Amino acid sequence: MNTTDLGLPMTVPADGLPARVRIHEVGARDGLQNEKATVPTAVKAEFVRRLAGTGLTTIEATSFVHPKWVPQLADAEDLYQAVADLPVALPVLVPNERGLDRALALGARRVAVFASATESFARANLNRTVDEALAMFEPVVRRAKAQDVHVRGYLSMCFGDPWEGAVAVPQVVRVCRALLDMGCDELSLGDTIGVATPGHVTALLAALAGAGVPVSALGVHFHDTYGQALSNTLAALQQGVTTVDASAGGLGGCPYAKSATGNLATEDLVWMLRGLGIDTGIDLGRLVATSVWMAAHLGRPSPSRTVRALSHQEQ
Repeated sequence: MNTTDLGLPMTVPADGLPARVRIHEVGARDGLQNEKATVPTAVKAEFVRRLAGTGLTTIEATSFVHPKWVPQLADAEDLYQAVADLPVALPVLVPNERGLDRALALGARRVAVFASATESFARANLNRTVDEALAMFEPVVRRAKAQDVHVRGYLSMCFGDPWEGAVAVPQVVRVCRALLDMGCDELSLGDTIGVATPGHVTALLAALAGAGVPVSALGVHFHDTYGQALSNTLAALQQGVTTVDASAGGLGGCPYAKSATGNLATEDLVWMLRGLGIDTGIDLGRLVATSVWMAAHLGRPSPSRTVRALSHQEQ
């Protein structure tokens, strides 16, 4: 399927938006990690290869977490070796120093740590306080940077927490500053349960700028639980953000939010950006075909509205 076969949006640029956006594709890791049925390593590898063929330049491959915690990613070594030859960035999640050791042994050049803006989620996800988790990540980041490895810091629960409710902006800013100060090259601001709205996004980004956090170091990671992911993304773009996380076909969800519809679909994002005249370098037709292929392997249609509209998937 080529983009010439598709009905594409009219391009109508808007003032104050970036000329190009880098999409940080998370479908192969974040999108698949909560699947109950084991996805074969060969299928995951083919998924990553097909994603690379769409023009995506950053594809998060896997996580070097203990298989006991995320059984779906028990094949991290095998998967990474199966796709390491691709000419794209292949970041991997490393929860601790042992995970970093495993990633470095395979030659990984981009890693990510996963922190929390709230105490409740830090306890639930890492069995630590926020500060204890930061202390655990500090040697990971230091060692990675000593080997000139790019480090991304994920920050979850930036806008709302299922136990604590709304999250105060200064609380998020504090943890962002800590991650940057320990050496992270880039931060991803996560709306883990999908409760953010555009005004909240704008306020957080303004506060981060006021705290000396450069917008060039920020990415956004929105969930579409309440249908706000695209509007929140547009608000972020208006503040100068040029890195947006998304998941092909809308794969993935949040186990902490009832009825969560998962990650922002990469296809939905590309459709909006194309309409705004913002370059992504992505072939939308190939991306839709890839998500249809993956949906067939998972045995259910893609939740992405754009995939459904352009592929005529059965509803």
